[in-house]
Amino acid sequence: MRSVGSGSDGRASLRGPRHGRRRGTDLRPAVRCPHAPAREQVAQAAAAATLPPPVGSVHTTVRRNASLVGLHSHSNPRSPPPTPPPLPTEANPAAAVPDDEMKGAMPPRPFMVPGPGGPMPPPQQQFGLVETRPPLAAVLRPRFNIPGLHPSAAAAAAAFGAGKIASTYDLVEPMRFLYVNVVKARDLPVSATGAIDPFVEVKLGNFKGTTAVKAASHSPSWQQVFAFSAAHLQSHLLEVAVRAKDLGGDDTVGRVVFDLAEVPVRVPPDSPLAPQWYRLETKRGEKMPHGEIMLSVWLGTQADEAFPDAWHSEAHAAAGPAAVASTRAKVYFSPKLVYLRVAAMGAQDLIPHDTSRPMSVCVKLQLAGQVRRTRPGAPPGAPNPIWNEEFMFVVAEPFDEPLVITVEDRVAPGRDEMLGRIILPLQAAMPRHDHFGKPVEPRWYNLMRPSDDPEKKEVKFASKIQIRMSLDFGYHVLDESTYYSSDLQPSSKPARKPSIGMLELGVLGARNLIPMKPKDGRTTDAYCVAKYGPKWVRTRTVLDTLNPQWNEQYTWEVFDPCTVITVVVFDNGQIGSKNGGGPDQRIGKVRIRLSTLETDRVYTHFYPLLVLHPSGLKKTGELHLAVRFTCTAWVNMMALYGRPLLPKMHYTQPIPVMQLDYLRHQAMQIVAARLSRAEPPLRREVIEYMLDVDSHMFSLRRSKANFYRITSLFYGFLAMLKWYEGIRSWRNPITTMLVHMLFLILICYPELILPTFFLYMFMIGLWNYRYRPRHPSHMDTKLSHAEMTHPDELDEEFDTFPTSRPADIVRMRYDRLRSVGGRVQTVVGDLATQGERAHALLSWRDPRATAIFIFLSLVVAIVLYVTPFQVLMVITMLYLLRHPRFRSRMPSLPFNFYRRLPAKSDMLL
Repeated sequence: MRSVGSGSDGRASLRGPRHGRRRGTDLRPAVRCPHAPAREQVAQAAAAATLPPPVGSVHTTVRRNASLVGLHSHSNPRSPPPTPPPLPTEANPAAAVPDDEMKGAMPPRPFMVPGPGGPMPPPQQQFGLVETRPPLAAVLRPRFNIPGLHPSAAAAAAAFGAGKIASTYDLVEPMRFLYVNVVKARDLPVSATGAIDPFVEVKLGNFKGTTAVKAASHSPSWQQVFAFSAAHLQSHLLEVAVRAKDLGGDDTVGRVVFDLAEVPVRVPPDSPLAPQWYRLETKRGEKMPHGEIMLSVWLGTQADEAFPDAWHSEAHAAAGPAAVASTRAKVYFSPKLVYLRVAAMGAQDLIPHDTSRPMSVCVKLQLAGQVRRTRPGAPPGAPNPIWNEEFMFVVAEPFDEPLVITVEDRVAPGRDEMLGRIILPLQAAMPRHDHFGKPVEPRWYNLMRPSDDPEKKEVKFASKIQIRMSLDFGYHVLDESTYYSSDLQPSSKPARKPSIGMLELGVLGARNLIPMKPKDGRTTDAYCVAKYGPKWVRTRTVLDTLNPQWNEQYTWEVFDPCTVITVVVFDNGQIGSKNGGGPDQRIGKVRIRLSTLETDRVYTHFYPLLVLHPSGLKKTGELHLAVRFTCTAWVNMMALYGRPLLPKMHYTQPIPVMQLDYLRHQAMQIVAARLSRAEPPLRREVIEYMLDVDSHMFSLRRSKANFYRITSLFYGFLAMLKWYEGIRSWRNPITTMLVHMLFLILICYPELILPTFFLYMFMIGLWNYRYRPRHPSHMDTKLSHAEMTHPDELDEEFDTFPTSRPADIVRMRYDRLRSVGGRVQTVVGDLATQGERAHALLSWRDPRATAIFIFLSLVVAIVLYVTPFQVLMVITMLYLLRHPRFRSRMPSLPFNFYRRLPAKSDMLL
């Protein structure tokens, strides 16, 4: 077998065939200790380098011109049962290869496939993370050009043709484009009928683009940029022709031809290339007496400022003029959201429509689509009701929507009569930037009755309502879950924290996407959307391909490291759909937590794109990202770990959980409505998927996943109990004697207990440093309990609310929920029983048991008073760690006594 080793220079190298001892054919799944020696891990990785990796993460390091690709795979030791069938692992490769085949056969070397960063092995793990080494400027050379620093990186940069200046596009691969900026024309000739309707046609090989037609103009202006990809340079000549729409036959007015070999190269941050006037020529190359066109032609990359709004040859030719806007890359910003706090205190002098019955008055508060109601006022039927209820709304600047307050009388179920109404602008609310400010005083407002004339300024008598309003800028308006939020800043600018660093994201490309439009004769028109803080970015749409390449880079300011950036991939539903204007279909999602990233390190990985359907889990492709987190204020970043996660007002005046969920839903609705009005719009289905709007809905799959997460927290405690059981059972007498000696030392010198404990924690942290995660976290299918989920559970998870399923299915799910609830009920009852037994020790419910307990308490108090504490601890330790020969298999006396104490289980009906 061919094995993988390391050369003297640290690079991967090939070694010749090496024969080892014969392996057994034990098919039991091997369990590997996470703290195995490094030498043993290298040897096992070399033995299994040519075998498929197990279920888990895959780490693939790809180097250009290297003779080997090293693979390192590991599985998650905390993944919940059930255990999958035995797979070939590093510790047990014989699980898949029979013994007679392994003895003499030499497995073939895995074939290589082309990738963005050069040749790389195919993904052998379905849901794993694959590390890559693309030729990025940030990786091939040092970020700061210091003489004498990193000479090998500088040599690699020169070998790959890297530029001299590290531009902001150092996390993506450069993509060459030919840009043509058509500005305007002048002194165009006239036709027999007068002025012509000119337009410009830019032609490069088989690719052709045209400007808009300017009607009856001798000096038209277009101001349009055309971009041709370097992969589509099918000719060495670029033709820019001025044509007329109203001319018959040959409609060419004149043209200008450029040789691509003479086109200049522009590299940002150079200033834009100045356009020049060119005299139009005939087809024979003769200069025309009249007619000039102003344009500029240059070779650039996607870092050019003209790239986002340029006419792209591949996009416009396939998308058509109507869908061109939806293919462009754009940056969006969420509206500034603020919480509006409104308290309905009371009302006076309400006049009912019918005085023969008592009034049941409530207040209805409406702000755009947000509607809240109070309970009926107290005392019932009084003309001066009191409510004292407080509500919160989500509002967005510039606060255009008014607050409509209506006082209604409930005359019948489902029927209300309006007693008065008032419309308040949001500018009437008092702004609050922190909880130390002046308290908001309530104000009285006149209610307008339905019969009142709104144009009448003076009202002799009016009912009144007391309202307290404030705009609470000190909160952070949550539009995403706090567990993976990307922004924790308050709405008030003076209260915001200073920036601590910068986050840079390079969206390189994707591979192996599934066809989303097979019925329309297309594959996939994919684009990416990334969100961090209030800033949303959208890449351009790459049309009709399963392996799109974007190579776009974006930057965010970082104010808190404990935040998450979310990147999703969608299929553009505005392109190629026969029905036209269909919804954008989700392809997958990636979340990256900034606190898990090392500073100033570039992470380049293929992230698996996973989508959960009612039919099951489906992998829809892999997304290639480059991420770098740069810290500019280390002291401030370290100090943030001791500060509250949310602004102070969330703790001084907390919002109830149920109300917080409602406000989060309203904030999502406002953000979706605002961003859907942009051009191109960020559609509602994209925003809902990004913000996880349905994360609060019930899911049996998520319930199981959370249950296993809770049980995994007790693994360390169970390991300690197992270790203690091994000590007290004297499985290793030497270890048990050492524990006895350590325990005696700590008893004699109790001041060493706390220093020993914290020193032990320090040593554990240092030991675990070598096993720290080397890759960003990604969607864990085992942790999510998505691989082994029953189809009916998934169908229930994707069901609407309220349900739309037949009655028999709903009945079956209700019975299943009752069964699960019965188990939870039993566990809760057992916990209550143990607590009631502890309470029964002194409650005299069992007089004999209480008498025994208080008598023993008196005896123990006297013994503890006259006996030194160290002696008692030694006796207790020797008793607990006594040899198994002096131990009985029967339950202990305290356990028997506790089990006999009464509980209240016999009092339940």
